[in-house]
Amino acid sequence: MIAFLLSGQLLVAAIVTGTLFAVVALGLNLVYGTMRLINIAHGELVMVGAYAAFVGFSAFGISPLLCTIGAGAITGALGAALYLGLFQKLFASPALARRLEANSLLIFFGASVIIQSLVALGFSRTARGYRYLDTVVHLGDVALTANRLASFLVSAALCIAALLFLRFSVYGLAIKALIQRREAAGIVGIDVERIQLASITLGFATAGVAGALVSMTEQITPFMGFPYTITAFIVIILGGLGNLAGGIAAGMLLGFVEVYGVALTSASMSSVLTYGVFVGVLVLRPEGLIGRSGAAP
Repeated sequence: MIAFLLSGQLLVAAIVTGTLFAVVALGLNLVYGTMRLINIAHGELVMVGAYAAFVGFSAFGISPLLCTIGAGAITGALGAALYLGLFQKLFASPALARRLEANSLLIFFGASVIIQSLVALGFSRTARGYRYLDTVVHLGDVALTANRLASFLVSAALCIAALLFLRFSVYGLAIKALIQRREAAGIVGIDVERIQLASITLGFATAGVAGALVSMTEQITPFMGFPYTITAFIVIILGGLGNLAGGIAAGMLLGFVEVYGVALTSASMSSVLTYGVFVGVLVLRPEGLIGRSGAAP
């Protein structure tokens, strides 16, 4: 057992899982950090991205890796439309803006039900899947399927790109300022509305990309989104609300907890372990394991 726990196979599995968790949570953390919107439909965006890749590959023969671009474009467009059609008007009213965080829970709950119903109507409730890059790749003593390796490489690249974007680009620095001090960001000349539009578009797009990656390794259904919503919330609580870099690190941590925890117990204990860590952090360190709520990336 000790040799198995110290094996490279388990380590790689934890890294691959944690990197995907980090990407799933990245978009949710970005939207909450900049706009304080509780998007409980986040998992449904992952599901939409998964179906976009499924349709692209099954109907048109497009590589799911290329479909990540289309999936991100579709969900990003949904985010932009939702902001321009609804949230922009709500933020314009100080009275409504103060209640928006609580109201967003109901708004996104409704969006979740609508998205699930539309996808179930279009594709039925039957689980779907496809085979892509399912050959086994050997890296020394470690064996993993090529689709998992591809998912890891894309996820890692996306996390690195997000950190570089937030640290070195003008828009990234503006997003950091908005996360830290919303009122002060407006005072120093940052176009808050434009940054909020960019944030919700990027946040939704990231979820779509994550869904396309998930579809390469798992079966998909119209109701697959809820576990990913919960995972994303656990990650951002662990990393600190609004702390994007902390969220990426927390995603990796959760991946290790799930993979090594299941190895020590059983697959049926996966949810127990994950929620156990979540509750423990809320009780012992509610500001998150990494940094404070609203900390800069």
